[in-house]
Amino acid sequence: MLKILAARLQQGFRTVDYPEEAPVIPDRLRGLPVIREEQCRKGCQACIEICPTNAIIRDNDLQIDLGRCIFCGACAEACPVKAINFSNDPCLAVSKREDLIIGKSGIKLATEPEQQIFGRSLQFRQVSSGGCNGCEVDINVLTTIVFDLSRFGIKIVASPRHSDGLIITGPITRNMKSATLETFEAVPTPRLVVAVGACAISGGIFRDQTEQNNGITGLLPVDLFIPGCPPHPITILDGLLRLIGRVNS
Repeated sequence: MLKILAARLQQGFRTVDYPEEAPVIPDRLRGLPVIREEQCRKGCQACIEICPTNAIIRDNDLQIDLGRCIFCGACAEACPVKAINFSNDPCLAVSKREDLIIGKSGIKLATEPEQQIFGRSLQFRQVSSGGCNGCEVDINVLTTIVFDLSRFGIKIVASPRHSDGLIITGPITRNMKSATLETFEAVPTPRLVVAVGACAISGGIFRDQTEQNNGITGLLPVDLFIPGCPPHPITILDGLLRLIGRVNS
């Protein structure tokens, strides 16, 4: 026991200071895309043709649907004029599905609901609805000493009856559809739904496959969308903190 305590003292304080201080994010992280519309060549389809999830939209302006994007970076590599680049900005969570479609003006981040019904404490039941376990792992990481999710009054609980809402991952496979919907019904009202990852938002790389339901968006009302494949733990933490008004910028 003394050796364990000595090792812990030697490690020192390990919890990140976010949101009081900006997080340290590696340069290699693909975060918020930056679109330079003025550089885009009209008629060029390079980014659209290479995107594996049809996340690139070319109407009047060049746009990216972050709800479908898996942040593979193929579009940025294929663009001959670098009209698309990925920053390492991890803040990606939004309140409405349409806000995930971004253009040159950037992203409209999530805000606290106008009507506060949950105070400053939230309990979530996490439902893995056919996911690959990538998003699930990063949600689990938030409970470790580095992120310490519980210091914000946010906890992952074992029973939906003890929760304020669901955190859903995965594309909602046929085998998990009824279980997911029944878990939602077991949550006392009022209740929240948080969709984490491209699969939960749109089906991700499995979109339009018959074995799944293209995510939870068309099945339940979603209060917070956190895109990524998988999202960085700070991306998930930032979204949850915006939901309780701890981050407003």
